[in-house]
Amino acid sequence: EMDAILKGQGLTQGSVGDRIEQLAKDPKYLYPNTDEGREQVLEEYRRILKEVNARMPEYFKTMPPGELKVELKVEALGTEGKAGAYYQQAAQDGSRPGTFYANLRDVTETPKWAMKTLAYHEGIPGHHFQIATAQGLKGLPLIRQQTLYSSYAEGWALYAEGLADEMKLFSGDLDRLGMLSSQNWRAARLVVDTGLHAL
Repeated sequence: EMDAILKGQGLTQGSVGDRIEQLAKDPKYLYPNTDEGREQVLEEYRRILKEVNARMPEYFKTMPPGELKVELKVEALGTEGKAGAYYQQAAQDGSRPGTFYANLRDVTETPKWAMKTLAYHEGIPGHHFQIATAQGLKGLPLIRQQTLYSSYAEGWALYAEGLADEMKLFSGDLDRLGMLSSQNWRAARLVVDTGLHAL
């Protein structure tokens, strides 16, 4: 499927991986690597998440409490080697909202066509949706309101990406390519991780 999408973009030479890299470096799919470009990326993430959040009542009876903020991640020790984005759950007492942090150390690492998958995974209906819902459940022990099990949290986030696909939120071929590229990356990680453990 990735091959067909890439061919549809006029990219016919080289492996799928080579062509993905070529497409990821195409300036027309990149924001400027400036402060203005970083703000444009944050605004696009906010737009994507607002759009998907409006559709959630069609699929979920219970909506999580609290807002989801989208912020630029700036760390004193730098951002090299850190994930492109991640979710920080809200404070249990409500003093801090759940936050989608975008690591924009280099804006050119985030092609426009890869943004939806990341937003759905980290935000809505992904980590924020699942974790904020758990935090809002009443009558449960505190341990059941926390996200302590990464296999469950990551499994939910992967489900969220699939749900977004079922909802037809990957509207164009390139958005779909972003989703497929993420799936391919995780499949490769599973092979490497299990190989490391086996050997």
